[in-house]
Amino acid sequence: MGSLIFYLFVGLFLIWVFRSYGRYQYRAEAAGGRTITPEAVRNSELGLFVALMAKVAKADGRVDTLEAELIGNTFTDIANSFPDPQIVREELKAIFNREKEQRFNAEAIAQRLAYATVRHPQQRLGMFSFLVNLAFVDGELSRSEENLLTKIAVFLQIAPEQVEAIMAQFAQIYKAGPTRTSLQEAYTLLGAEEGEAMESIKKKYRALVKQYHPDLMKAKGADEAYMAEATRKMQQINAAYETIKASR
Repeated sequence: MGSLIFYLFVGLFLIWVFRSYGRYQYRAEAAGGRTITPEAVRNSELGLFVALMAKVAKADGRVDTLEAELIGNTFTDIANSFPDPQIVREELKAIFNREKEQRFNAEAIAQRLAYATVRHPQQRLGMFSFLVNLAFVDGELSRSEENLLTKIAVFLQIAPEQVEAIMAQFAQIYKAGPTRTSLQEAYTLLGAEEGEAMESIKKKYRALVKQYHPDLMKAKGADEAYMAEATRKMQQINAAYETIKASR
């Protein structure tokens, strides 16, 4: 069951995005063709979900580089479903940045999201799977992240056995843990030169993230062995980028 949830997640999530887009379009047309307002986005399933992303990303005290990349790519994918993607993306960023600094309201947000998606339990399951993936993406699940995810699951009305299965699946995928690398190895892994500008190195890093990230592997239908190798490669790439940043 856990494996099935894992491989179906991307499809479920994208279906939710397009359904959400349809609902926003309907609301805009019903209001006389006016554009989507920031308030409408904040109070929608999408806005509530992004708020929970912020809580999980900041649960261990900081937003990791790879977490930031996954979040940024997700915002772009979602925003591209709208007529004015740049405006929507900026609003998603604003929600994220505001909520990552707010404490003690994750349960209330999860409760509101559960109410908003009461007729779509699989949608909630897909959202929760994404949150678990976000927590694991830096190679490990901290105690604070696990505690927060467990609380969110309760308010999203996700059964304990489903929570356990999802967490076990991601733990298996990311079991290699964080990777250490020397500075010279880091430059080689990213295909960069020691004297190269950091902005250029960042572009190469992002290109490799898009090439090897496990979510993209799933979307391409890669088998479990290939995804495990891609995950290890992604961890090496992330460690290399962090090593170079720390040296500057």
